[in-house]
Amino acid sequence: MSHEVCFMPSGKRIAVRSGTTILEAARKAAVHISSRCDAKASCLMCKVTIAPEWAEAAGVPTEAERRKLDSLLQEGQRLSCQARAWGSLVVTVPEDPLKAAVRRQLEKQQEDDDSLW
Repeated sequence: MSHEVCFMPSGKRIAVRSGTTILEAARKAAVHISSRCDAKASCLMCKVTIAPEWAEAAGVPTEAERRKLDSLLQEGQRLSCQARAWGSLVVTVPEDPLKAAVRRQLEKQQEDDDSLW
């Protein structure tokens, strides 16, 4: 059975088979999610947010997720290498830290330039 995974904020969508990990779906959709541990739930770099209305479609958190994320699970945080698409869902991917730093620097520069005039 096929399900649609939508990645926000890009809005990219991809159809995947039941049981496909969110990380695999992201790679197929050309959505970058950092990962260093080869899907072993150890690096914690692949965290994504799944809103409560989509939580059931991502399946029950694995034991590794429960151990690693603990209270973050209550906030909708999941490890994309562990969460799987068992239904259609929307996943929010955090901004890459390097891109975020560059964006903040550019915004600051723009503010500084605006204050000069």
